[in-house]
Amino acid sequence: MAKQHVTATLNGNGVEFLCETRQTLLEVLRDELHLTGTKEGCGSGDCGACSVTVDGRLICSCLMLAVEAQGKSIQTIEGMAAGENLHVLQRKFLEHAALQCGICTPGFLIAARSLLERNPDPTEEQVRYWLAGNLCRCTGYHKIVEAVLDAATEMRGS
Repeated sequence: MAKQHVTATLNGNGVEFLCETRQTLLEVLRDELHLTGTKEGCGSGDCGACSVTVDGRLICSCLMLAVEAQGKSIQTIEGMAAGENLHVLQRKFLEHAALQCGICTPGFLIAARSLLERNPDPTEEQVRYWLAGNLCRCTGYHKIVEAVLDAATEMRGS
């Protein structure tokens, strides 16, 4: 099977890769580009562990073919921190102990960032609704929601 050449922007940097037409974006991110922060939880778009943004849109990377990334801008968990400086959401997840095993955490962080980019002052109900596509098998969601609301407050400067 002939591989396809794809050029995209990944976490703000130009990237090129070869992929088979049947490979998902998740497979290419992890296996070809060695960005293992994006996790595979279900492979069917049901858990949100593989969440990334593509051209600003939150997607499950297990449901997108890598060839569809041609010319697109992709943001993964690896692009969230600025060097050693954690994104405010990452800090708040740590402060609120909003994680356990860590498989779901990157997807929750990407989804939460996507929410706060659209709505910097969400209600608890809005946070819960937005994160409903992300599943955690280890803990309750209360600490995650608290961390997102706390991050939103800090990001607004309130």
